[in-house]
Amino acid sequence: MALIGSIGNLPSAFIQRLPGAGGAEAPTQILRPDAPAGTSGAAPADFGSVFDKMVSAVDTKQREASDITRKVLMGDSDQLHQSVIAMQEAGVAFQLMVETRNKVVESYQELMRMPV
Repeated sequence: MALIGSIGNLPSAFIQRLPGAGGAEAPTQILRPDAPAGTSGAAPADFGSVFDKMVSAVDTKQREASDITRKVLMGDSDQLHQSVIAMQEAGVAFQLMVETRNKVVESYQELMRMPV
């Protein structure tokens, strides 16, 4: 289990959909400027599923960190540093998820305040 660096896997599905990030469908969208509007060729990702994956990844990290910490506390493992790293990584992942949620809610509220 690679604890350090696995935090980069959290938004990878979202990042790969960004233009120029190396995603499979991103180059086809960029190279087809003559395509009619609204026909990008690839099915748009469900925003809810992206958030669902992100929440599941954070939950998995927290469970892994709890398991490692439990093993250290029970004396089954002497890897205290891995426990601390796992807890910090789970904390950072949770903070990222909360900040993302806050930005989405803030954006929604800003849209609702716009005059029509």
